[in-house]
Amino acid sequence: MAGARTRQRILDAALTAFGSRGYDATSLDSLAKELGLRKQTILYYYPSKEALLDAAIDEAANELSAALEAALASAGEGWARVEAVVRSVFRLAARRPGLLGLLREVSRLGSPAASRLTAALDPLIARAASFLEAEMDAGTMRRHEPRLVLLAAYSAVVGVATEVEVLRALGYEPTARSLLRRRAELLAFLRSALVAE
Repeated sequence: MAGARTRQRILDAALTAFGSRGYDATSLDSLAKELGLRKQTILYYYPSKEALLDAAIDEAANELSAALEAALASAGEGWARVEAVVRSVFRLAARRPGLLGLLREVSRLGSPAASRLTAALDPLIARAASFLEAEMDAGTMRRHEPRLVLLAAYSAVVGVATEVEVLRALGYEPTARSLLRRRAELLAFLRSALVAE
């Protein structure tokens, strides 16, 4: 039991560090020091920094998937589903900012890390694309390429929720109140771009 807790502590710390400082700027030595462990303890559970990154990607994908599934389980139809997903991602950004930061970092790292994340999220992406296609066919949403809409929405949501320095440069202070305002503005933007009135 203690081993499982130690393994999870290491994974949580790595996910946060990779997502906030970046993969290259995070060393196993610094993680060990933060955790009050020896580097060898980390290597006992994760034989390399790359293995730890893989585990962090899997953890992030599982957490994101679970959050989105929970949001969709109680969402209505049409636009309400899009809104539920966006709200869920913003809640996740407020509660666990390192997780969304890791998604951004993995995109920057490219393959094989990005391929691992893509494979983990592909079932959600396929469902979302099918949902958008059905809404477009029904005339409730404007006709666009569904996967391109997903990419644009993902970039906008993750960027608005996590790019603190960019937001500061644009005059937004990263507070809970401003996060709610940015979420409302982003939802209004997405609604105007997607929903066929």
